[in-house]
Amino acid sequence: MTKGQALLIGLAVLGLGGLGYGLFQASGFEGFNAGIAASSLLMVLVLGWTATYLLRAVTGNMTYMQQRRTYRSAYDAHTTEVLQRKFDALSPEEQQQLLDQVAEQQQPGEA
Repeated sequence: MTKGQALLIGLAVLGLGGLGYGLFQASGFEGFNAGIAASSLLMVLVLGWTATYLLRAVTGNMTYMQQRRTYRSAYDAHTTEVLQRKFDALSPEEQQQLLDQVAEQQQPGEA
């Protein structure tokens, strides 16, 4: 979200408050009662919006987190592909030697 978008959202919330005040006055609320009702409704809307944000943050279902998972899986797939090509380019003796070295590193206690 850019700074301009955040500013527009803030202005939209302010406009919703004014619109709510006008609607409550038109529906029969007088003076302060219309302002209190509009403020209460706006507060409930903002709290609901904040709750959905917190839910997405806690569950990790945010745009950044999704992008990070996507990039990581693409990186892992590319790295695996490159390593497989390099392994396939080795001679069978070099492949076996490399596999033996990896097996030794995975079992350091057995020497």
